[in-house]
Amino acid sequence: MKDQRWDKIGEVVDGPDGVADRSHHGGVQYDFVFDVDIGDGEPIRKLPYNRSDNPYDAADKWLLKENLPLAYRQQIVEFILQNSGQKDFNFNPSFRDPFTGANAYVPGQSSHAAATTAKPLYKHIPKRGVLVFDVAQYDGILKKMTEFNNTLRADPVHTDKSLTEVEVSRVGAMVKILKDTSHYHATSFADMDISLILKVLQAWPPAMMFPATDLVRMLVLHPHGASLLIKHVEGNNDLLLDLIKKVTEDSALPANLLTTVRVLVNLFKNPSFHYWLQRHHSQILDAFSNCYSSPNKNLQLAYSTLLLNYAVLLIEKRDREGQAQVLSAALQIAEEEAADVDSKFRSLVAIGSLMLEGLVKKIAIDFEVESIAKSAKASKEAKIVEVGADIDLVIRQP
Repeated sequence: MKDQRWDKIGEVVDGPDGVADRSHHGGVQYDFVFDVDIGDGEPIRKLPYNRSDNPYDAADKWLLKENLPLAYRQQIVEFILQNSGQKDFNFNPSFRDPFTGANAYVPGQSSHAAATTAKPLYKHIPKRGVLVFDVAQYDGILKKMTEFNNTLRADPVHTDKSLTEVEVSRVGAMVKILKDTSHYHATSFADMDISLILKVLQAWPPAMMFPATDLVRMLVLHPHGASLLIKHVEGNNDLLLDLIKKVTEDSALPANLLTTVRVLVNLFKNPSFHYWLQRHHSQILDAFSNCYSSPNKNLQLAYSTLLLNYAVLLIEKRDREGQAQVLSAALQIAEEEAADVDSKFRSLVAIGSLMLEGLVKKIAIDFEVESIAKSAKASKEAKIVEVGADIDLVIRQP
């Protein structure tokens, strides 16, 4: 609610018979009917309220009715209590708030307990679960791999790196398995399938790698495929670390960066990779740190999704050092004016989640996250405004 002006009407005054004059709204009498100006040229909204009402219940119902973010709940409750003369109130433990389970209030007592007991209602934080990139253009992957393979086969210098006809047909068989998601529980791959992918990733020129990397992205979402792949990331010969090193060298290609970051994002779906992801978080985030300013919006989104998944994992692991690194990277995206809306949104959700349930709230405040929240709340994008309000609420919590 940018540039709010909160006006109130319907003050209770003594009538001629000692009975308070009451305001009307929608044909119903109320002790108060407040005028609420939410700015941005929107019409004045009416907020009806009776002294006997639960202010939290009244605020929730009004926000839902007016289709406004529930993140403003506490602000509206405070406004109602202040302007209805109910500044002093307490919570009665025998009542439960229907929306949050918090205790209901009892007028006429100290407001201190209310301030400590009321649980803020957040719209987008904390993030639960991880995100994945689970849609693939399999026909395009096969076509590109075949095209690149034919190029290698025709080149006397690189012909030994090309796939045989049998190997090409095996790639087609892998794709067929990956397409049939309804039978993932019953399908499996051969060890030679993984060796085949390894051959491509290790031997093919960087400019030809991305279709195979995209295949790995989908392979990690298949239970058996993931169980075979993890054997190649444990030990001295780490397939994924080698891949990261290869695609982030000086002549890094956007297609390679994009597909590799998406592979890493999808690893979070399988708990078997969580230890590896946590162990190598610093190396991974450093390797892709420049992605936040990439002109490629798909790469921006993949990178911000990587940060969001890392926030979820490292909160669970209570890894303060890792959380701080993710926070720093997410703040870079949030401050980037040219950042894509979805990328900025995911970075803000990561920031808010880390502040709310992680161990880095003070660090975020020291990094002036308040100005980032303020900027987000001034956005024209509704979801950016909402998560900005979430972060602002976290900042104001003791």
